[in-house]
Amino acid sequence: MIQPRLFEVPDETVAIEDVILYALGDFQSRGKVLANRELALDRLRGAFVRTFRKFKIPDLTDERVIEALNNLGARVVTLPSFVAKHPYRVTIPDNVVIMAVNFYTKSQ
Repeated sequence: MIQPRLFEVPDETVAIEDVILYALGDFQSRGKVLANRELALDRLRGAFVRTFRKFKIPDLTDERVIEALNNLGARVVTLPSFVAKHPYRVTIPDNVVIMAVNFYTKSQ
């Protein structure tokens, strides 16, 4: 296995939306309610980090995660930066949760 050098980013071989779907499926599989519930981005962060490690990609910035969530159809509310370290609230609709759970189970 070739290790990336300092300041080198490994090639992304997976779509960011797939990574986000997998993370949302992981979150839901742990018995946590995801559908139509407003969650702080911090609550989802653990699932994202586990997924980044699984796919061996560098951690994505909040902005890239939020962009991918928006592309999937999630509703994102931006809060003032003094409210939280990751100042976003995310609501995932039912159809995205179903897609995430299906993607997660097929990937297992």
